[in-house]
Amino acid sequence: MNEWLKIFHDELRVHAKAPGFRREEADHVVRHLSEYGEEGFVIASDLNEENARNVIKKQLHYFQELFEWKVYSYDQPAHLRELLEEEGFIPDEEEAVMVMEAGDFQYQFPAVKVVEMTTKEEVDRMIELWENIKNEDFSELGDRLWRDLQNHPEELFIYGIYDGETLVSAAWMYLEQDSSFASLWGGVTESDYRGKGYYTALVAARAGKAVEKGYRFVTVDALPTSRPILEKLGFKCLAYTYGMKSPR
Repeated sequence: MNEWLKIFHDELRVHAKAPGFRREEADHVVRHLSEYGEEGFVIASDLNEENARNVIKKQLHYFQELFEWKVYSYDQPAHLRELLEEEGFIPDEEEAVMVMEAGDFQYQFPAVKVVEMTTKEEVDRMIELWENIKNEDFSELGDRLWRDLQNHPEELFIYGIYDGETLVSAAWMYLEQDSSFASLWGGVTESDYRGKGYYTALVAARAGKAVEKGYRFVTVDALPTSRPILEKLGFKCLAYTYGMKSPR
């Protein structure tokens, strides 16, 4: 495990904290439980061939409801995903854990204005944009972002790009508590506005804020569509991650 991955594992998995969630260390796992009735998740585990299946069953019994088990490509045992699938977990898309030192980010902004979004109306506009592009309901995400923006304004930053009065691209960033990392989320753009550098401009705005706030790293869980852009910007792939959804 290289130096960056060790820091990532320690700070964003084993000792991670998340707004609105209670952290628990249990039998070979670290789990986060929502204070607002949202899905909880297992963020880290310390398993082996002998105990893995038993620990999985214990977590299923403990949660008694939908939750996510966040698996990384370096987790043990090596076939942890397969063991979870045998217990009924459903894998989400593979994502690459992309990391770079925020201070190394070099980028010349295109002729586009990136604005910070701080109001309920702006959050609602971003969720509407997400729902129009993804054709899914993201109302719970909107509730969580607005709640976190009110309760933790120094940890969450939301940015958008407008064409006149119309929001056409948006993303957000969490400054992770007690860590070296700022995590980047979102990054959606209306189809008519793609290819104009908006995604990169939003990354740049967030990396700049991370540096301003004294954070060493920026990190993204990247789908295959965004990984090439991030690699061109200097991000390195540390591992792969898989969200495993528990059975109902």
